[in-house]
Amino acid sequence: MSPRSKIVAAAVLFSTGGAAIKFCAFGAWQLAAFRATLSLTTILIMLPEARRGWTWRTLVVGIVYAATTLLFVQANKHTTAASAIFLQATSPLYILLLAPLLLGEHANRRDLGQMAVIAVGLGLFALGHDQPQATAPNPVLGNVLAAVCAVTWSFTVIGYRWLAGRGTSVATAAVAGNLMAALVAFTMAQPLVAGRPVDWVAVVFLGVCQLGIPYYFLARAIPQVRAIEVVLFLLIEPVLNPIWAWLVHGETPGPATLFGGAVILGATVGRTLVDMRANARASVAA
Repeated sequence: MSPRSKIVAAAVLFSTGGAAIKFCAFGAWQLAAFRATLSLTTILIMLPEARRGWTWRTLVVGIVYAATTLLFVQANKHTTAASAIFLQATSPLYILLLAPLLLGEHANRRDLGQMAVIAVGLGLFALGHDQPQATAPNPVLGNVLAAVCAVTWSFTVIGYRWLAGRGTSVATAAVAGNLMAALVAFTMAQPLVAGRPVDWVAVVFLGVCQLGIPYYFLARAIPQVRAIEVVLFLLIEPVLNPIWAWLVHGETPGPATLFGGAVILGATVGRTLVDMRANARASVAA
C-alpha cells in the first residue's frame, strides 16, 4: 500500500466507530474497556517503537488521549453518530486557541478565518437539537460529551506534536492512553456482563480494526505524506461516519446537525485547499 492509501484506509476504518459502538449491546464503560485493551494490544504487536521510549511526557499525553477515547464511546452511546463526529471535528478551533500558549505556534489570518467559520457551525448545534431515538436516547448529554471530547482531542494532537519534537513516537502515547482508559473503564464497568457472541465480535472489530490497525497505518504513513494531505484524507472519517450509522441503524440526525456539520467540514476542506494552493505557489516561486 502507498502512504496515501494507508491514510485513506485509516480514515475509512475510523469512520465505522459510531455504527459499531451503537451495534454493540454492552454498556459504554464495558465496551470502552475492551476496546482500549484490544487496541493497545494491537498497537504493541504491530508497532515495535510503541514498546520503548516511555517517559513522563508519554504518560501526560496518554491521560488526555484516555479521556478522548472514553468520551468518544460515551458520546456515541447517547447521541447520533453524526453529532458525535461533527462536534469532535471542531477540535481545530481549540488547537488554534491553545497552540500559541502550549507550542508557541501563532495563528495567521487564514487560521482566524477558519476559527470563525467553525464557531458558526458550533453555534448551529446549540440552536438545534436531535430528537431522541433508539440509537441516540439522550442527544443533549451526548452532544455535551462530544464537545468536551473535541477539547481533549485538541490537547492530544498538541501533545503528539510535543512528543514528536522530542523524538518520541506517538505510538507510545497511544498505548499509554489506551492502558489508562482500560483501567478506568474496567473499574467503572463492574460488574461485567457476558453479552451475546455478536457483541464480542463488535468489540474485537472496534479494538483491532477500528482503532488499532488505523494507528499502525498512520504511524507508517505520516512521515511520508505532507501534513495538509493527511488532514484532507482524514476528512473521509466525518463524512462516512453518519452514513454507516444510517445504513446500519437507520439513524437520522436533525437538519441543524447536518448543516452545522457541513459548515465545520467545509471550513476545514476550504482551509486545506487554500493552504495547498499557497504552498504550490511558493514552490513555483522558489
